[in-house]
Amino acid sequence: MNSTPDTVVQPLNTPLTLTTERTAAPSSDGAAAHQPDRDPRLSNKDLDPLKEQKWGSYNIFAFWMSDVHSVGGYVTAGSLFALGLASWQVLVSLVVGILIVQFFCNLVAKPSQATGVPYPVINRAIFGVRGANIPAIIRGLIAIAWYGVQTYLASQSLVIVMLKFWPSLAPLAVNEHGFLGLSPLGYVAYAILWVAQGLVFWRGMEAIKKFVDWAGPAVYVVMILLAVYLVANAGWDRVSFNLSAGKPLDFGASIPVMLSAVALVVSYFSGPMLNFGDFSRYAKSFKAVKKGNLLGLPINFLFFSLLTVITASATVPVFGELITDPIETVSRIDAPFATILGGLTFVIATVGINIVANFISPAFDFSHVNPQKISWRMGGMIAAVGSVILTPWNWYSNATAIQYSLGILGALIGPLFGILIAGYFVVSRQRIWVEEMYTMSPKGRYWFVNGFNPNAVWAMILSGVPAIASVLIPTIVGQAQWISDYSWFVGCGIGFVAFAVLERVRPHIKTGESEPVPAA
Repeated sequence: MNSTPDTVVQPLNTPLTLTTERTAAPSSDGAAAHQPDRDPRLSNKDLDPLKEQKWGSYNIFAFWMSDVHSVGGYVTAGSLFALGLASWQVLVSLVVGILIVQFFCNLVAKPSQATGVPYPVINRAIFGVRGANIPAIIRGLIAIAWYGVQTYLASQSLVIVMLKFWPSLAPLAVNEHGFLGLSPLGYVAYAILWVAQGLVFWRGMEAIKKFVDWAGPAVYVVMILLAVYLVANAGWDRVSFNLSAGKPLDFGASIPVMLSAVALVVSYFSGPMLNFGDFSRYAKSFKAVKKGNLLGLPINFLFFSLLTVITASATVPVFGELITDPIETVSRIDAPFATILGGLTFVIATVGINIVANFISPAFDFSHVNPQKISWRMGGMIAAVGSVILTPWNWYSNATAIQYSLGILGALIGPLFGILIAGYFVVSRQRIWVEEMYTMSPKGRYWFVNGFNPNAVWAMILSGVPAIASVLIPTIVGQAQWISDYSWFVGCGIGFVAFAVLERVRPHIKTGESEPVPAA
């Protein structure tokens, strides 16, 4: 194992390129290579470059297993049947979408793995040391929304399990007796999971890693058993894979619908995709990241998708209707042990993805706003409280709401992704001056104009407005609503091009060692 600590803390005029490989291991408290001359307004132990990186390909693989094997992933995949697609078309759409996700995850992983810093810090090299708070706050708010959605979906699953064993609680599960659209029992289940996730998060990154390492594989065991049970009860010859809602589409009509399904898959994973740098920073090498992504995305997702389609298809002959919620499926099985085992396993897996994808990232984002007053743990708790205020149960409760929500979230995430990729790969040519990201000096390389890169701000506006409009306008006018499915691609593409063009016309990012530091 090689150790080159000098690549973490570098002189001001020594760039860190992608060819640098560092081995390391994250500690539970995010131990970092701290230097006393770093500006405290930009630095704390969670935001500084890691001293060590130890995550291997299995840890990345386990991250994706927890991300994929959740109630949200299952329900989102099931919602694609509402588009009118047959099972094989849903399967193809899922796989094509995840291949796109794999490609972009490899891109976003590079800068954070090479530097050992989280997403908000790497953006200082693009947006400026002050401007980086713009993408940090936007991403933090998005993560709060996703955190609430995943907690809500898992809590509804927990409600089903509770009603299975305590039917007398049924009156408490009626929304009419609730508050702000959620029943009393719904609030109880949400609170149980809210506290459970907070306890795991509070123990630190090492505890989270251990939790994730077994949560994803556990769901595989349950899903395989569930699929075998349902197919055995139905008989393979009675399992039909034509589950489309309404009249099946012919080949020509199915192509644009499948493309929309692919776009929805990318939108669903757009959050974890943007957040992936927060986890690739812990990897011992970029090779380990790529291998973990290969195992965790196309290979793992293909198997998960097959199990999802087979299980959903088998619910029709066994229960007489299509069920796309795995918890409801296990609750229909007349075996208390199966209900407990299956229900709790899916709930635990959803807790896993929620912590890694939607708890850790906003923790970094909010800590980034004020590193000395907001710790990583406090940032995470801000996200947890915010998830309740957003009442996710009111806007992620059916297939139409799911697809609309994915469109809005994709429109917000796409520009951030496109600008980061353009800034690192095209403009900066994969060169990062690490210590320059921790200075507020007007002579600093990433000070730009009063701490902001105006090109990045303008690129955000130029890409964000049309991306959001692509979702809102078709919905309002009732025409061309298919455009909203591509909101992530609209935002990402325009953001990428806009930033690259603006930096060419009026450059602010300097990459050459002999180039002068940009003036304030």
